[in-house]
Amino acid sequence: MRKITLKSSLPFLMLVIIAVAAVFVPTLPIFDDGKYNAADTTWILVATALVFIMTPALGFFYGGMVNRKNVLSTMMKSVVAAGVVGVLWIVVGYSLCFGDSIGGVIGNPGTHLFYRGVLSGQPWVGAPTIPKALFSMFQLMFAIITPGLVVGAIAERMRFSAYVLFTVLFSLLVYAPLAHWSWHPDGFLAKMGALDFAGGTVVHISAGCAALAGALVLKRRKSHIAKLESKPANIPYVLIGTGLLWFGWFGFNAGSALAANTLAVSAFSTTNTAAAAAGLSWMFFDVLRGKKPSVVGFCVGAVVGLVAITPAAGFVAVPQSIFIGVVAAIISNLAVHFKATRTVLDDTLDVFPCHGIGGMVGMLMTGVFATLAVNKAGNNGWAYGNSAFFLTQLKAMAIAVVYSFAASWLIFKFIYFIVPIRVSHEEEEEGLDASQHDENYVQGTLLVATPNGLKEQEVHI
Repeated sequence: MRKITLKSSLPFLMLVIIAVAAVFVPTLPIFDDGKYNAADTTWILVATALVFIMTPALGFFYGGMVNRKNVLSTMMKSVVAAGVVGVLWIVVGYSLCFGDSIGGVIGNPGTHLFYRGVLSGQPWVGAPTIPKALFSMFQLMFAIITPGLVVGAIAERMRFSAYVLFTVLFSLLVYAPLAHWSWHPDGFLAKMGALDFAGGTVVHISAGCAALAGALVLKRRKSHIAKLESKPANIPYVLIGTGLLWFGWFGFNAGSALAANTLAVSAFSTTNTAAAAAGLSWMFFDVLRGKKPSVVGFCVGAVVGLVAITPAAGFVAVPQSIFIGVVAAIISNLAVHFKATRTVLDDTLDVFPCHGIGGMVGMLMTGVFATLAVNKAGNNGWAYGNSAFFLTQLKAMAIAVVYSFAASWLIFKFIYFIVPIRVSHEEEEEGLDASQHDENYVQGTLLVATPNGLKEQEVHI
């Protein structure tokens, strides 16, 4: 058993302090007297659950693609944010994102400290037909999955304790400001006229740029330096994860209409269409380059399409979503190839080329194809004669990229001086499942008859 130290006790002590403080928060009446729309409330409840399922789905998606010594550790990092961010959101996270604006930069942390006034307060200004607490829970699911996306870039080498600290700091210092800038009516990107329907900047660009920063700070794995081929541990996991991500993304995008209306239906349709087009585009483009069509190729392409349509889902028409999906998949595919052949960047599961660049493409495509015919609260894009809006999207994208990368790089560097951020060479060789969690993806062994006699074969979960 490991020796207990003050440093190892801090996470538990912090949780206990929060729990005790929560006891003294006063409870206010939550009766709404039927003032909300039942259909809208029902749909956003469902959408919230759909977005939540994307977090374990991401665990399957990433866990299936890493080395089998690191399956469980990768899945654990993907899902632990449900706990970390779930508590942090109630204490101060929601306030930082959607509290009273301080100069359009960040929400006042005292506005809803420990969820004060959320259950009993007036509805959110952009969602007048549902309770504010439901809006908050819906937004929480976005905050949970965003740091989980970064896991794919730092897999197989980052300590679990360091990743938990990263999740806290990233949520407070990167995610919360971007969410406030983009989705609070007084946020400076929103006032500038930038549009992000469901998280192109807030979720995907922030996570993609954080992934790039993390890969640079953590440096390369031993296997990457030695140019050893790393085969996916479980491709069916990747397929299951993709299916659940696609399923959950309907809540991600269509739920961002914040009502059960035709805009939600349109966002639902563009989401499915872009994913379908991007999956085919990635697979067929691989064939064009001399590869065979693969399960992983189609799955990664579909996810890239989902990423790219996210900022545009409620602003563009369905036919144009085909173009967005096809173009995003081609650009990300080329970026993955360039990263692998022309750089030494060790972004384990290509988070920056897929989520970072996919989010950038989506923001720019919103600037091209957005139309007031789909959403009166949006804008017309370059394709409809409004080149100024495209430049607004370009500016917002550049701000998000620079801030996300710089802030995340500083966070990783800060963690580096606080706790050991990377496992030792011995622990990396052993695998993080065993070294970090004392668990193993291998279920056992089975004797298999071969031409050379009986041979032990590992049996996996």
